[in-house]
Amino acid sequence: MIKLFSLKQQKKDEESAGGNRTGAGGKKASAAQLRIQKDINELNLPKTCEINFPDDDDLLNFRLIICPDEGFYKGGKFIFSFKVGQGYPHDPPKVKCETMVYHPNIDLEGNVCLNILREDWKPVLTINSIIYGLQYLFLEPNPEDPLNKEAAEVLQTNRRLFEQNVHRSLKGGYVGATYFERCLK
Repeated sequence: MIKLFSLKQQKKDEESAGGNRTGAGGKKASAAQLRIQKDINELNLPKTCEINFPDDDDLLNFRLIICPDEGFYKGGKFIFSFKVGQGYPHDPPKVKCETMVYHPNIDLEGNVCLNILREDWKPVLTINSIIYGLQYLFLEPNPEDPLNKEAAEVLQTNRRLFEQNVHRSLKGGYVGATYFERCLK
């Protein structure tokens, strides 16, 4: 019985001292907030990536900037928004590409086709896993699982034309009837 009271007192002391298990306003941090804090603390970003938090107090919403230094997309700057829900880590974050890009695995609305954001998601995966997965999409676009079927077909049938279309889209211009804003860094 005494041990129970001492644990309660210890918890009270921790909360009043601003212990790490509480968020702003004294509210308890959710499992998603605790996990995202851990993921962010353990981030090991490649040199081609950077993370930006528009609101320093909101770790559940942030932006990732990828600037590939090799491959078709070398020299481009691509911004992704991450929205981490309260179901994290059991549910994957919602990831959207804010930069319109000519890519087989990213459609013109910014939806991203990455297996670990869908059917292959597991709670043991981290934000770092997603970042490396996104970076890999720029190194090795996958025409076998496309969201942009036209880009995937061109990649499979005419790599040279695909490369020209990517360069045209990065510089800003039309690929077919679609206009792409310049996204070179």
